[in-house]
Amino acid sequence: MLSRLADTLVPVVGRLTITADAGAELAPGSIIVANHTSLADPAVVLAALHRLGARPVVMAAAGLWRVPVLGRALAREGHIPVHRGDRRAAHALDGAAEAIERGRLVLIYAEGGIPHRTDVAEAAPAPFRSGLSRLVRRTGAPVVPVGQAGARRITSGNTAKQLAGLFTAPLRRPELHVHVGEPVELTAEGVARTEQARTAVTAAWRTAAAQLGEPAALAA
Repeated sequence: MLSRLADTLVPVVGRLTITADAGAELAPGSIIVANHTSLADPAVVLAALHRLGARPVVMAAAGLWRVPVLGRALAREGHIPVHRGDRRAAHALDGAAEAIERGRLVLIYAEGGIPHRTDVAEAAPAPFRSGLSRLVRRTGAPVVPVGQAGARRITSGNTAKQLAGLFTAPLRRPELHVHVGEPVELTAEGVARTEQARTAVTAAWRTAAAQLGEPAALAA
């Protein structure tokens, strides 16, 4: 339901286009890793994946489970709450590993948060946290890098700017782009494994941002 809902709502607030590498594959039991820039980008990524026939389990901030209706839907569909800074944080990796073993796709945001910038510009993914590396070590699952650009044109900045952006998006309908990269096997260890994943997601993001003519991608 969550993926279908995203695919229904995203066209209302923006114009979504999708590209993929020639070897891109969303095979069962894979980990999808996307860059995180806005409160809007999970919906954008889910909409794109839904159009490609993928309906992943999402690892998301546990606070969403306290939102009426949404929380029940997340729990019913098996999405995974992440309790950051809490001893229950390890439970999220358990849930993700179990989903992968069942052949589900798992979507993770390895940056662990969104930028505090107030502008709408694109920037390369921030350093990744260690959870992705630990999940890969535990499961051996391939990683599918996904880059999205344009979501900050829907919502970014402080609360007032985010609300204004969301309410005006149906009139502006900004361009949004998602690029799916070729799966990568993370063969490095520890910090190097984390950086290998970030490099792959950065490349996917750069392709997506370049599709929108973003200076941050075109200047690199």
